[in-house]
Amino acid sequence: MSSLIKPFVVAHNIKTDGNVGVTFHIEPNHSPRAGENAIAWFALTRQGGESIPLSQCDCNLAVYQQSSPTQPILNPTLQSLDPEAQYQKVPGTTIIFPEAGSYQLEISGKPKLEGDFKPFKLSYTVNVSPGITQSTQEQNSQPNPIILATNNRNNQSSLNFLPWLFTAIAGMIIIAMIFKTRKSRTKSSTENKE
Repeated sequence: MSSLIKPFVVAHNIKTDGNVGVTFHIEPNHSPRAGENAIAWFALTRQGGESIPLSQCDCNLAVYQQSSPTQPILNPTLQSLDPEAQYQKVPGTTIIFPEAGSYQLEISGKPKLEGDFKPFKLSYTVNVSPGITQSTQEQNSQPNPIILATNNRNNQSSLNFLPWLFTAIAGMIIIAMIFKTRKSRTKSSTENKE
């Protein structure tokens, strides 16, 4: 039974720059989806293990698409979050990735109190899956085979109707010509009798 139960694993990416360590996490489960809210947070730690709350750091976050790494597509404002018991007052934000693909999240910071820690800049790769909204839009842009088949049948039915329509119109024209010819013959024979 225990082999069927998977242990709960919390995935965090840890990197360092100078004397600052940054633990990065993004919800849900490091698997964000395009068009949906993802919460990214960064636990900052001084060398030695003491945490650096957002109130002590002038932090910035830039989000880049992997295909265009020179210009950020988002610069979300960081807020103080308490995502887990051991991570309190850490910088974090909600991000809505516009489409599926690979992104770089670049966090940079400098101390609000000079000399508190060294300025840092770290980058994390995030792979974004297609979201419900995006999948729905893609499905809506694809032709529905059932509707397409029905439309084709309707188009074929209307095309099958065309020969009958032309025959009916031709028949009415012929009948009109016959009546006109008879009427003119009747009129001329009546004039001849007088």
